[in-house]
Amino acid sequence: MSPHQTDRHHFDRQIVYARPVFILLALLAVLEQPPSHELRRSVSFLVAYLVVALLVTQLERLLRRRSWHLPLVCDLLALGYFIYISPSTVPVWFPFMFICYAGGIRWGLALTVPLAGALSLVLVLRTAGRGEIDWGRVVAWLGLLAGTFAGGVGLAYLGDLNRRFAAQIDFFSRINATMQVDQGLAESLRLFLEELATTFSTEEALLLYRDTDLERIFLWRLKAGESERLVPESMPLSRTDGFLLDDMDAAICWNSLNEPGSGFGWDRRDGRVIKNLPRLPGPAQQELKVRSLLTVAFDQEGQASGRIFLLNGRNSFQKQDLAWLESIAAHVSPALENIFLLRHLRARAIEAERSRIARDLHDGILQTLLSIEIQLDVLRRQVPAAPDQAVSGLASLQQTVKNEGAELRQTVTDLRPLRVQSADLVDLMRGFAERYRNESTVALDVLIDSAQLRAPDRVCREIFQIYREALNNIKKHAKASHVVVKLSQDDSRLVLVVDDNGEGFSFAGRFTGDELDRLRLGPISIKERARTVGGVLTVESNPGHGARLTIEVPLG
Repeated sequence: MSPHQTDRHHFDRQIVYARPVFILLALLAVLEQPPSHELRRSVSFLVAYLVVALLVTQLERLLRRRSWHLPLVCDLLALGYFIYISPSTVPVWFPFMFICYAGGIRWGLALTVPLAGALSLVLVLRTAGRGEIDWGRVVAWLGLLAGTFAGGVGLAYLGDLNRRFAAQIDFFSRINATMQVDQGLAESLRLFLEELATTFSTEEALLLYRDTDLERIFLWRLKAGESERLVPESMPLSRTDGFLLDDMDAAICWNSLNEPGSGFGWDRRDGRVIKNLPRLPGPAQQELKVRSLLTVAFDQEGQASGRIFLLNGRNSFQKQDLAWLESIAAHVSPALENIFLLRHLRARAIEAERSRIARDLHDGILQTLLSIEIQLDVLRRQVPAAPDQAVSGLASLQQTVKNEGAELRQTVTDLRPLRVQSADLVDLMRGFAERYRNESTVALDVLIDSAQLRAPDRVCREIFQIYREALNNIKKHAKASHVVVKLSQDDSRLVLVVDDNGEGFSFAGRFTGDELDRLRLGPISIKERARTVGGVLTVESNPGHGARLTIEVPLG
């Protein structure tokens, strides 16, 4: 059951259980009246009405999966009959209040207020018609009318408040469903903008984000009804004022960009009304084909970093529309921040991985190819004078090419997408360790506390990648003779330790991943992989005596 259905059933249950309560109050009020024929008839009707209300509570409980409920029109007809037979107006007020409250929940304030006014007038006229109010006491008559109407409107307002609260919770649940990290940035923003365009009945929805690291503005633009993948437009920061306006804290609405007095807005920090509203520059208006717009800012790390635009509404925008969009922006800002942060981390991880591949190719096969070229030139000159030496040299070169081919093949294999599950992690680590021992002179010990590891697949995948990359780095750069790898797990965390006796890093001491970032030191790709799964990286280095990498990944 969705959150929206849950909330709707909750408010329907309020109506179901409120009905017999109000009927019982009306019955008690009737019993306070002097005995009469009307009294007996009213009591009989209310008892029957109460029995029906109690049966409805059970029936709606049985049929709740079908979203069935008793129509309020039935209660309205019952109220009309009770007004006709009741010996006094006082008992009638209770079912009247129930109608107003239930109407506010199911029909909204706009429809319930006129109904409350009409019913109040009927009640007062009935009181006056029975002689319970002296027609000369106009003030008392008007006071009774106003009091009855105010009570009905008050309960209708409470009901409408519940209804609007359910609608907001429903909307936020749908918005939260669009902001899923696993969907990726493009799909999350497409679903989010599509939801906004539908909710506000606009032709287009836009999101602009200012990336200060890349010094660019990115624009995601969705036209209502489109379902294609969004590809952002990239613009220089010099266009900031054109698209993000010159006041990032302004929440602005323009129902017409040409007519004076058609706009309104306020400062989101203190709610102060803005008299001179910022406008989109002419080129931006023409590019976006803007006729009307709503726009609010969203935050990243406590600072405004982008704007949401809704363009060309089918109806005129109201102040409550702008306030609602502002609430939405405040609600989604943390989710947007997480998605943009993940995008940034992935970009850095990709960049680091490309740098690592380029470095490995440069230090490995490219250097070997250069050496082969030099040796071939030497052998070419030796062939006429010393053919035996040339043959021996060619055999050596052939073995070198074979070795480099095997290493290149392993590099390509390592670049393929890897699927790691918790049940496979231990076997994969031991299998890689066996190949590692055969291909290098480094002694490797892999100590795993438990063969029954239980961790999310993405955590296992990143742990294995870190393990593999750390061992490859040791083989190529550390000049170590012995490596010890320990993997352990308890109820709250998964811990990987890689300890070698090589040359260590260029720094000495114990540093966390964040500290290494500030110092611009440490293995970049391993740092990013650890952050991807929420892990904490610690590096201990003693130049000339080895290094230790510790990755702790929380599992709670």
